[in-house]
Order: sequence, then structure tokens, then C-alpha cells
Amino acid sequence: MYSSEIEILVPFHDVDSMNVVWHGHYAKYFEVARCEFLDTFHYSYQAMKDSGYAWPVIDMRIKYVKSIVFGQKIRVRCSLREWEYRLKLDYLITDVATGARLTKGYTVQVAIDMQTELMCFESPPILKQLLTQNFGTLTE
Repeated sequence: MYSSEIEILVPFHDVDSMNVVWHGHYAKYFEVARCEFLDTFHYSYQAMKDSGYAWPVIDMRIKYVKSIVFGQKIRVRCSLREWEYRLKLDYLITDVATGARLTKGYTVQVAIDMQTELMCFESPPILKQLLTQNFGTLTE
């Protein structure tokens, strides 16, 4: 599976009065990891736009396993699950110090042709081209 990881030191402004990360910030952590992953094969959001496609998130699932707290160092792994008809990315958040699983989830994005504003029923050729160039033979 193709993936990348980032580490985040949880800032004070991400936590609630109980010192626990507010649930909405998990989507932000997924986004940061997703941007890092997309950069690994040179298909950042700007590159998507330049290629003529928007890739909105149409589905997101999060399973909260254990609370994340202020000052905790976390690792967020983003992994490619599907790419032929949509972009499905899996996420795993773990504690850097212990390796304990904290959160998991996924996002689904679809390609929208920016000229016609229509959803594509398969991923545009540029996605497969960049994945192949950077990762070699693709397998799902």
C-alpha cells in the first residue's frame, strides 16, 4: 500500500476545556496528512486544479479509539486504498511515544471536471500517470 506519515504536536488551541482534542480537529489532521501524501506523487491540490480537476471530499468516516490531548505527539499515516474510480484514503493516528492506536478513518474524493462541472465516473488519466511515475506498477 502506498502511504506517507506526518507527526503533529497537538497545540493548545485544538483542545477543549477537558484538555482533549475537539472532535472536529481530527478532520484537519486527516487533511494535513492527505496533503503530505498527495505531495509524495506530485498531485497537490494546486496540481489537481492545474490539471483541470477538483477533488471534493464526498465521504469521511472517523472512529475515535482513544482521546488525544494537549501536548501529545501524534503520527498520522495516510494510505491509498482506491484510485481507479475515486480516491479513497485510509488514516491511522497513533501516539508517537507508545505506538498506541488513537483514531482511524477514511475519506473518499471524486474527480470533478472543472470545465463541465460534472463528476467523472473514473479517475482522470493524470492520477494514474502520476501514481505510476512515482510508485511504479499499481495494485489495489
